[in-house]
Amino acid sequence: MVNKTIYKIGYWSGLMAFIATLLFLVVQILQIIRVLRFPMDEILIYGTSLCIVIPFVLEILALHYITPVKKKIWSHAALIFSIIYAVFVIANYVVQLATVIPMKIKGAVHEIQILEQTPHSLFWDYDAIGYIFMGLATLIAVPVFSKKGFQKWVKISFIANALTIPLISIVYFYPTFSEKLLLLGAPWGITAPLAMLLLAVLFKKELKNNN
Repeated sequence: MVNKTIYKIGYWSGLMAFIATLLFLVVQILQIIRVLRFPMDEILIYGTSLCIVIPFVLEILALHYITPVKKKIWSHAALIFSIIYAVFVIANYVVQLATVIPMKIKGAVHEIQILEQTPHSLFWDYDAIGYIFMGLATLIAVPVFSKKGFQKWVKISFIANALTIPLISIVYFYPTFSEKLLLLGAPWGITAPLAMLLLAVLFKKELKNNN
């Protein structure tokens, strides 16, 4: 029998990842429509993005622990991909929050330009790799879920999120970046939080079933 603590970790982590993703989306919308200005826009966009990471990894970790042995290869792969996502995006967001933004406020951005996340820069690519691997984590986890009951809906949400990988790749790697191009990745704003939320709800249901 699975330890009930694992279900609780999965549920609360998934819920926190879902909320953090919604906050990120709100901040991004406010940034695009110019309601938020520097430095608050960048502080909030990187801050909310950072808040998604650990809860998402813990949610996938909990998924691995409740997965039947015969399917654990898929949950294990999903966990590895989520860790790759975490390493790249944490490296990016910490650099932006702790180094780049303070230097920009001081007017000394020219000293650390190589660290700034701008289209097609080093840390832009870090961000791209991160979110591509988040999508791959949901893709490789698809076989974990059954085609019946509530698991079917989690499975569909994971497939839907995986389908945004090409869109994310285009947004990041298309030769010319624009805010209109950014809108191409808008489906991720639905599929990612939905996948996180439905998986969290699955943990909640499994916890009740095991009481």
